[in-house]
Parts: sequence; structure tokens; C-alpha cells
Amino acid sequence: MNRRNFVRIAGGGIVLGATVGLAGCSSELPPEAVAAWSGPAANTADVRHWILSYAILAPHSHNLQSWLVDLRQPGEIMLYCDLTRLLPETDPLSRQIMMSQGTFLELLDIAARQKGLRADITLFPQGEFGPATLDKRPVARIVLAADAGVKPDPLFADILNRHTNREAYAPREPAAAALQAIATSVAPHPVRTGFVGAAQPDALQKHRAIASEAWRIELVTPRTVMESFNVLRVGPREIAEHRDGLSINTPMVRALTALGLFDRSKAPGPNDAATTGQIKDFNEKIAATPVFFWMITEGNDRKTQVNAGRAYARAQLAATAQGLAMQPLSQALQEYPEQAKPYADIHTLLQAPQPRDTVQMWARLGYAPPVGPSPRRGLQAHLITTA
Repeated sequence: MNRRNFVRIAGGGIVLGATVGLAGCSSELPPEAVAAWSGPAANTADVRHWILSYAILAPHSHNLQSWLVDLRQPGEIMLYCDLTRLLPETDPLSRQIMMSQGTFLELLDIAARQKGLRADITLFPQGEFGPATLDKRPVARIVLAADAGVKPDPLFADILNRHTNREAYAPREPAAAALQAIATSVAPHPVRTGFVGAAQPDALQKHRAIASEAWRIELVTPRTVMESFNVLRVGPREIAEHRDGLSINTPMVRALTALGLFDRSKAPGPNDAATTGQIKDFNEKIAATPVFFWMITEGNDRKTQVNAGRAYARAQLAATAQGLAMQPLSQALQEYPEQAKPYADIHTLLQAPQPRDTVQMWARLGYAPPVGPSPRRGLQAHLITTA
């Protein structure tokens, strides 16, 4: 990719990569970064490794994969949160991190059932974290036991197919039966759910407006956009090295990075093309989104957050089984000061008065072309091997 394949936009001072000469640069992720999505080997000696190979495919905020497991006690799994993998700017109270512990536990439970095992899950066996910070105590203790009464969960079939889809969704609405399947899927957990679509045009437009404003705020707030930049992996080398975070492997961005024209050391200005372009792209996707989905809990303690994550994992698997794409809209649910108005607006719109209720998940839902998996660090990266 040589410099003559780049053109300077007149008067803009921005260098953009021309696509000429980049055809040989694949956007596919490196095979080692997505190897976990092939599933575990059939002859895995320790059934806990087999189960955990599915659990690590759970959705996680910013794809940080902050799961640590201790397997030194036979027949038991102790789950800890990796305190080096938090989001202090966009998730200052670690609510989303706790939900991500819950998505892991739900996939673990589903995979255990596939082996005829009951996963007895005790949350916070050494005490629950406080409302503002996490610590080194375990999130959960899981004891596995053979149980002839355990039935396989049909959602297991879609664990390897579930991917968060951030592309544009087709404008057609999902069938009522598909929405009902999603709502039914969360029944094991204490959440209430809802959908809004074309039948409620005023409410639909309010959802779109709140989502767009919350996204704009995150992009123009330097410290929050830098939190994403810090886990942005560009190109096959970075993606293969880290196997986490937010991956970009498009030839254009790789070329800009190689030439030092994509500076990730500082946040772009609110009027920079990098910011306005993302806002425009997001607004177009939101404007075409046919349905929004949400989950609300009564209360917001750490157990509630974990169980909300478990419910979301089921909802997304159920959506996958129905041929639907789902993407969380986390910005308006985040508890940093600049998001105070969107946060209040979405709670008011969904009739979830605080502090009694908390909107734990808000997502767009629809039909979209399939996307590939996100990177995974592999099971070994999550195992605690030292005292």
C-alpha cells in the first residue's frame, strides 16, 4: 500500500486511503482470534473446560472479557471479576461489568445442562460488592452435579451463532411470534421486558431521539471516547495479539494507521470528520431500526445486575434463534454525569421510576445480514493458576 494510493481532500487537511491497491487486504479477522468460536474439542478431559469454552463466548461490554475462573477445587468453578478489565469512564459503577458476569454464568449454566449437569450457582459467596466499587471477592461459586432431571436448554444450539450485530437493520418488523419467543426466554430471571415498533410511532421516535443524543454525547466527551480508543484493535497483528476489545480490520483504517494518520492517543474534536461521520452513520442506523427492546428490574443491587445479564444472554440467544440481530444501546444507561439527561429520559419513557426501577438493557432489534464473531482470548487466558 504505497503513498500514491492516497489522496488529499482539497482544503480539508485529511488524508484518506484510496481503495485502489487495497483489494488484497482482507477484512477477515485472524483465525487465532476467533478460534474459540469453533467450540471445544469433543474429547475435552475436564468437563468444566468444555462448559467454560462456551461460557467465554458470552457478550461483554467493550468485549473486555473480564472473567477469571479458579478450577483448583474438583467439581467446582469459582468466578472472579478481572479488576484490570473495567470501564471506569463509561461504566463508573461497574453495572455493565456485573451484567457481563451474568452473561457468562448463563452460558455456563446452559452448557452444563447439555452435559446433564446441574450448575448450582451461589452469587457472592463471600459477600456482595458495594454499589460503587468491585473487589477481589468472588462473583460466584458454581458446583456441578449430575442430575437426571436436568433437561438441555434449546438455546444451547445458538451459542456459537450469537454475534452482536452493529450493521444497518432492514426496516421490516419482526414477527409477533419472534418477539414473544424473546420475551418468554427471560422467564427464569426477574426482569420485565418490552418492545416498541411501528404501531407506536411517537414512542418509536422518542427512542430514536434518545439513542442518537446519548451516542453523540459519548463521542464528544473526550474521556469516554478515549476509553474506547484504548481498547481499539486495528489490523490483524493487534487483533491477534489482544483478542479482545473493539476490532477494526478494514483496509482503509489499517492503511491510515500504518501511515500514522489515525491518531489514537487523543480524542477527535466534536466537529472532526471522525466524530461527525460516526454520528451520521449511527443516526442512519437508528432511523431504520424497526424495533427497540428493553429489560427493567426492580432494584439495582449487584445480584440484580448479574441476573439481568443472565436474562440478556437468553434474550439475545432467543433473538438469534429467530433469525434476528440485536445490539445493545448502552450509552443512555450509563451513569456518568454527561449522560444524566438521556438516562433520565429513557427511564421516564419506559415508565421505570428511579430509584425503584432500573433499565438494565436497551437494544435495537431487527433483521440484518449476518456478521462474523468478535475475538476471544481463549479459555487459558481466564484460568487462575496461582494462589
